[in-house]
Amino acid sequence: MANSPQAKKRARQIERRTEVNKARRSRIKTHLRKVEEAITGGDKVVAAAALKDVQPEMMRGVTKGVLHKNTASRKISRLAARVKALV
Repeated sequence: MANSPQAKKRARQIERRTEVNKARRSRIKTHLRKVEEAITGGDKVVAAAALKDVQPEMMRGVTKGVLHKNTASRKISRLAARVKALV
């Protein structure tokens, strides 16, 4: 357990940041799920729109430290290829 005042403060800050990061990760996953559902539904227009929505969310996650840059880029690239392949 944290004993020094500084350690106690850091513990409080970590709790707050964890909640914010959890919400951010959840929002990203929701956007990803919408793209996945549109792809499985076969609707290219909806999938393209959902992909356009998820890209800034994922990159925002990168800037906030929730995702690694290469991970986000890889996922976006793979989703874009799948949306492009839709007929």
